[in-house]
Amino acid sequence: MMSTDKQVVKTEPENEFTTTHHVYEPHRAGIPPLANYTRELWKRREFASEMSKATLRGANTLTMFGQLWLVLNPLLLAGVYFLLVQVLSGGNRGGMDYFAQLCGGLFTFYFVAGSMSTGAASVVGGGKLLLNTAFPRLLMPFSAVRTAFFRFLPTLPVYFLFHILAGLGFHLSMVVSIYFLGLLIVFALGVAAFFATMQVYFRDTTSFMPYFNRIWLYMSPVIWSIEQVPARFTKVLNILEVANPLHSMLGGFTECLVNGDIPSLRTFVTATVWAFGVFAIGSLFFMSREREFAVRL
Repeated sequence: MMSTDKQVVKTEPENEFTTTHHVYEPHRAGIPPLANYTRELWKRREFASEMSKATLRGANTLTMFGQLWLVLNPLLLAGVYFLLVQVLSGGNRGGMDYFAQLCGGLFTFYFVAGSMSTGAASVVGGGKLLLNTAFPRLLMPFSAVRTAFFRFLPTLPVYFLFHILAGLGFHLSMVVSIYFLGLLIVFALGVAAFFATMQVYFRDTTSFMPYFNRIWLYMSPVIWSIEQVPARFTKVLNILEVANPLHSMLGGFTECLVNGDIPSLRTFVTATVWAFGVFAIGSLFFMSREREFAVRL
């Protein structure tokens, strides 16, 4: 006779303390480890550069006529404001030197405004790239600022042409304007990141930007300059310097570039604090929310 042995496999009951469980919870906002995030951001900087180049090619801004339009648009606007101010002042306002200052201020202001508007649309316009590719999302508004900066560059030779025609001359102190331009770029990065986040949650954000930018333009030293403000408005000027970020940054930039003057220490400190403060707030706000973007789009 043949005997059959039966093997009995005993299964131990699941131990709720030692068994691995996968728990999926809703995402909670929080800032990722900054060192790792910054390292990944730097590694993929070429990604932002290529994205910006693709945007420029798509908008035909690398062609001669595309760059010509980048100059003509703010230049025509400067002409309109120049005529308006001349009419309102009875022709007593400065001539070509004022027009040069107006061009320099408008060209630079529209760099910041362009960074804000294109940065706001960068994440929402990312589409499938955002959903299917793993990369630090902060590259998207940063890429938008790079695009706005390269659109700003063709306006500089035009400004210097009017600078020469106005007979303003060149001074060593004009080099200091590079510092204020750098602060404007840092500020634009923070603003672009902040409004990119806002656009994800409130899709009407970009609809209000043209009105906001127009008011911001009138409050900034573009149509008017700091040294031309009458003494009786000193208190208002002090309030604007604290409340309006572009007052110190844009005012310092045009003061160095157009007039060849060195701004006060207060202007340097205020502009630096505003630029890096907005950059930190905008970037951290973006990073704390970026893991939720895919759900919101």
